[in-house]
Amino acid sequence: MEHKSLKPGDKAPDFKLQSDDGKVISLKDFKGKKVILYFYPKDNTSGCTAEAIDFRDNLKLLNRKNVVVVGVSKDSIESHKKFREKHSLNFTLLSDETGNVLNAYGVWKEKSMYGRKYMGIERTTFIIDEKGKISEIFNKVKVKKHVEDIISKLNNQH
Repeated sequence: MEHKSLKPGDKAPDFKLQSDDGKVISLKDFKGKKVILYFYPKDNTSGCTAEAIDFRDNLKLLNRKNVVVVGVSKDSIESHKKFREKHSLNFTLLSDETGNVLNAYGVWKEKSMYGRKYMGIERTTFIIDEKGKISEIFNKVKVKKHVEDIISKLNNQH
């Protein structure tokens, strides 16, 4: 199912998803804050773990900038809980097992590994401003230095 691609300036699609602590979280819950909404392929894989740890280690700095971090994948709540506990993650993980939010944000894409094509999550990060508009999109994220890049973008957004 194709949809129009989101771009900076667009209103971020709202969602309601279950979080790793069992609450239902909606984008509206964060009004008045900047949101780093990052989509990642799978709990406890090496790239996703490195990315999560990087967010964890920089969270205090991000919080001081009125920013919340929210990670989204198709993994179950149970899987998210284990991932959070194993790596002492200090931010919300949301489970999108239906893939509706992945589709709304355009991150559910055809991927290819060893010549085999399959559908999966393309690692993508959205910065959503205090009014719910997308201010930045990072596509096909490379984990190394990604959080650093986000912080430098946030520093230049005054």
